[in-house]
Amino acid sequence: MSATPDAVVEVRSLTKDFGRKRALDSLDLSVSAGEIHGFLGPNGAGKSTTLRVLLGLIRPTSGSVRVFGLDPWQEPVTTHRDIAYVPGDVSLWPNLSGGEVIDLLTSLRGGADRALLRRLVEDFEFDPRRKARTYSKGNRQKASLIAALACPARLYLLDEPSAGLDPLMDTVFRRHIRRVASEGATILLSSHILSEVEQLCNRVTIIRSGRAVETGTLEDLRHLKLTHFRIEGADNAARMVELPGVLNIHRRGDVLEFDVDAADLGSVLPLVAASGPSGLAVSPPSLESLFLRHYGDRNGQAL
Repeated sequence: MSATPDAVVEVRSLTKDFGRKRALDSLDLSVSAGEIHGFLGPNGAGKSTTLRVLLGLIRPTSGSVRVFGLDPWQEPVTTHRDIAYVPGDVSLWPNLSGGEVIDLLTSLRGGADRALLRRLVEDFEFDPRRKARTYSKGNRQKASLIAALACPARLYLLDEPSAGLDPLMDTVFRRHIRRVASEGATILLSSHILSEVEQLCNRVTIIRSGRAVETGTLEDLRHLKLTHFRIEGADNAARMVELPGVLNIHRRGDVLEFDVDAADLGSVLPLVAASGPSGLAVSPPSLESLFLRHYGDRNGQAL
C-alpha cells in the first residue's frame, strides 16, 4: 500500500467479518498529521470496530491498515506508545479511586504531566478521591478523558468521547481538544453528533454500513450545513419553495418542511417572516435526517 505522505492513519479496503456479519466493508480512511478528523455515522455503522482495528485489538479480515506507517496488528506495542484512546463505553476498576485509575492508565504511557493533570481535574470538576464504583456515566467518561489528555500523544482516538457529559463539561472537552490540536497532535473523533463534528473538525469521513460514503471538508460537504425549517400555516409557501437554495421540500396539509443552504438564508428569512406562520421551528439537520435524505438505499429507504 502506498501511503499518503503526511498520513498518520491510512486505511485501504478494510473489511472485518464477525461470522456472517460484515462490520466493515472495504472501508477507506485517511487522517493527515495535525488535523481533527471527524468519523461520523449512526450507531452500528462500524466506527468503534474501526478504532479497535487501529489499536491492534482486532485483526482485519482483509485490507491494509497503517498507523504511523506501521501495522497495528503486527506492532501494537510500538504504535500504542504514541496513542491516547477514549472508549465509547468506559468501565473502571470499581474498588480503585478515580485518582488511582488515572494514575494507572497514565503510567502505561510513561506517566502524566502532573501540572496538566491538576488542571484537567479542576477544569472537569472531577473528584479523584471517590471510588470508581460510585461514579456516574459522566464521571467515568471524565476519568477516561483526563487520563488520555494528561499524557501528550501524537494521535488521539476518541470514540463518542462526550457521551454522558453535560453541556458545561462538553465545552471543557472541546476546549482541550482544540488545545492538543494546536500543539500538533492528530485526532480521530468518532461521533454520531453532527454539531460536535462541525465545531471541532477540519475534515469528515461519513460511514454507513461499514463503508465510507463521503470524505471532505465541511465546506465540501455543503449538505451537512443546511438549516431545516418547519413552518405551519404559511401564506406564501409556494413562493418560498421556488427560492434558490431551498431543498428537500416536504408538504403535509398546512405544514411545510424544507432545508436551506447557509448561503441562501438571507433571501429566505424575510419571506418566512412575512408569511405570518402560526408555527415555526428552525434547526440544524439531525444525523438521522441527513442519512434519510442523502444515504438511503436504492429504494429510498433509510438505512
